[in-house]
Amino acid sequence: MKAMVLAAGRGRRMGALTLRCPKPLLSVGGEPMIVRHLRRLADSGIREVVINLSWQGARLRRALGDGAAWGVRLRYSDEGEPPLETAGGIIAALPLLGPEPFLVVNGDIVTDHPLRLAPLADDRLGHLVLVDNPRHHPQGDFGLRGDRVQRSGPTLTFAGVSLLHPALFAGLAPGARALASVLLPAIAAGRISGEHYRGEWSDVGTPARLAAASRRLGAGAASSPSRRSRAAR
Repeated sequence: MKAMVLAAGRGRRMGALTLRCPKPLLSVGGEPMIVRHLRRLADSGIREVVINLSWQGARLRRALGDGAAWGVRLRYSDEGEPPLETAGGIIAALPLLGPEPFLVVNGDIVTDHPLRLAPLADDRLGHLVLVDNPRHHPQGDFGLRGDRVQRSGPTLTFAGVSLLHPALFAGLAPGARALASVLLPAIAAGRISGEHYRGEWSDVGTPARLAAASRRLGAGAASSPSRRSRAAR
């Protein structure tokens, strides 16, 4: 199985932290978020990883190189400016991801999820990891009945970890596109499964949430430009 780490976003809510540094290279718990993902992907047995690039993409490529330091082989999908949003970035990377289902991980989350998901059932186009709604997103995203994701019902928040089949994107033209616009028709057709994960998870979208995640991991305050790990320089 291959994986894709979504890393093209600007991270505007991070303010000065992302003026010169792509958000996935910000440190939590003493190492960049994206490096945590690469280590966990390697631990789960995934060796081929695609990373999409846009804002500060050259810096991200220089920091991560070929991925050998973390036991993976990296390939890059360079979107240029502006980025193509979540689904648009995946569509652009499909030639690198191949014909089999692939794991997708948001580059700006912190989680202890093992990043290992069971194969998709024959009638499914995707599988989503869902978590309890955080305070900053109380309305949630989707319902879950059994193992089937629903548009309504008691809601949970999409964790930014999923297993997706390339067929989910069949016939879609290149260009900027949100993942929700692709998922919703498949959810309505009953072709997206899901699971409720109750372990560590944070959407690190603001400096305050970055600091909170770092405190939980025992590293004190979130990194500043002078405290970033070597990979972020």
